Amino acid sequence: MRPTRMALALVSTALAPALLLATPAIAAESAPSSATTVATASDMSDDDVRVAIMRIIGDPSTGKAVYAAAQKAMDGTIEDQRYFLETGRGIAQAEDDRVAIARILATADPKTDKAVIREANEALDANTPEALRAFLETGYRLARAEDDRVRIARILADPTISDALRAAAEEAIDGTPEELRYFLEVGQYEVS
Repeated sequence: MRPTRMALALVSTALAPALLLATPAIAAESAPSSATTVATASDMSDDDVRVAIMRIIGDPSTGKAVYAAAQKAMDGTIEDQRYFLETGRGIAQAEDDRVAIARILATADPKTDKAVIREANEALDANTPEALRAFLETGYRLARAEDDRVRIARILADPTISDALRAAAEEAIDGTPEELRYFLEVGQYEVS
């Protein structure tokens, strides 16, 4: 493991309980992205720029880095505010995305979440805003589905399971990522 990744893992592990309690179901959802601006900041009036930033500040899905950068921009000049909308917001969003991926890694089980760990590390290694966002928007869901299929295959490999559980597992293994997750969290326990 690289020294920077190790430091990130240590910090994430130390902060994980506080972060997870502060943000329930962190692994169930990807990090929010508030990166939608209709007009470019240079085309907007000064008041429109301020309103756009205040909307970002007021959005409950705004991450901490974006929130802090928006607050700093509001304390600065109109040029600072325009810079935030054009560039600073993307930089801060990438930082929020890195933190979200670190949280996912901190809670991932090395025995059962191998695809999630692999894909998260690939996104962190690429270290581009696009790669980080892609992992959170689609990569995490698909990697978790891959891990869930492996877990269901292990259930099917057990010769002692009931016929009802075997039938339910065989049906679930070909399902959507959500159906896989439902089977593992609920469905397997509903079968007698």
